Amino acid sequence: MIAIVAEGMIRRNLLRAMIGIAAADVMMGGGAMRADADGGFRVYTRKEWGAVPPKRAPRVLNRPPDHIIVHHTASPNTGERSQAHAFGLSRQIQRFHMDSRGWDDIGEQLTISRGGFVMEGRTGSLQAIQRNGLVIGAQSLHHNEHTLGIENEGTYMKEDVPDKLWESLIEVCAWLCTAHSLNPGTAIVGHRDYNGTDCPGDVLYRRLPQLRKEVARRIGEDASSLAAASQDDRRAIGSGRPPRIAGR
Repeated sequence: MIAIVAEGMIRRNLLRAMIGIAAADVMMGGGAMRADADGGFRVYTRKEWGAVPPKRAPRVLNRPPDHIIVHHTASPNTGERSQAHAFGLSRQIQRFHMDSRGWDDIGEQLTISRGGFVMEGRTGSLQAIQRNGLVIGAQSLHHNEHTLGIENEGTYMKEDVPDKLWESLIEVCAWLCTAHSLNPGTAIVGHRDYNGTDCPGDVLYRRLPQLRKEVARRIGEDASSLAAASQDDRRAIGSGRPPRIAGR
């Protein structure tokens, strides 16, 4: 037991070192961020997917998020898996949020396509994560000042999540839990835990316990210490449907 916990701590420290190196590459080079020094998933920057400037600079808090909110876009479950499609998806979401919703920028901090491509969302999100801070988004009514949102392309009320998206979601959550010292068992929640919405879909929501376990394994957490996220801990408010995300 002690050995397992120690191994987990070593793993988390190594991941933090990797994240620091990768984030420094983003700050200096402006290119895609590798969140894993072993050559794992990449987070493509706003410049790479062709974001337009926000209407105004975002608010940035000098403290980390305490929860990671899993969303779905409620858009068609396309078979398109290319990088070009992923970049187009981010541009489409940003246009919808800014032009139709009247928001300052894209709402979520990170977006994952059905092909598994990971994109930066709201401006400054990658730098904030690297600094253990939070760019305030527009992705969960009444809870934007303490949560970070991951938008997953597709509709998951009946259909399951594509393997590539699922693997990227695990990697992204492992990265965020490491960067912000979060317990996956209590930190990873669904949009419906906070607001009156079907998001992230019945199927994806039912897979959140599996997601928490996979993330814990990935970062070396002792499985016996993985507490189940309670309804009270998620602070669900059930106060009506929030502003829709990406067409919801």
